Amino acid sequence: MNNGVAEDIIIRGCLNGDIKAQELLYKNYYGSMINLCMRYMRSEEDAVDALNNGFLKVFRNLQRYDPSQASLYTWIRTVVVRCCLDVIKKKNKIETFHPLISDNGLSVQPEAIEKFEASELLLLVRRLAPATQTVFNLYVVEGYNHREIAELLGVSEGTSKWHLSEARKNLQKMIKQQELNYS
Repeated sequence: MNNGVAEDIIIRGCLNGDIKAQELLYKNYYGSMINLCMRYMRSEEDAVDALNNGFLKVFRNLQRYDPSQASLYTWIRTVVVRCCLDVIKKKNKIETFHPLISDNGLSVQPEAIEKFEASELLLLVRRLAPATQTVFNLYVVEGYNHREIAELLGVSEGTSKWHLSEARKNLQKMIKQQELNYS
């Protein structure tokens, strides 16, 4: 949503409990936020649960939103990502591993990745173990660093690094396998 005036009116309406304003805010951000949730969740049902929990928190805490700190989109995105992490923590305890990061020498040529549709890559990411998938999304997609991921998930930085290494290694294997299947 680019129109700051309209956004201000919607925010004011939401703060006053106007259901139509809440519905409009939800509709304006639904598409991007459900796509975000689908990157984290293993099922569509869990993604919808995380999304709905996120919007419930948005509506309950909208008075905390400060436009001088972040755009409304960024603020909502942060709330929704945290709701995704809450769902993941409840469903799957984040496993703690020793930070043994090994490089098995696997690499994938950029041309191999270019053959994949974004939806195919998303399916591969969703096949990762839940904790590994979460760290991969936070690091690669969301841009968090390992210290921030460790704080969000309640694990060590080494554990975060291990999960990222595992994600890369497993994704490389899956991409190579898919590449063989296409040949």
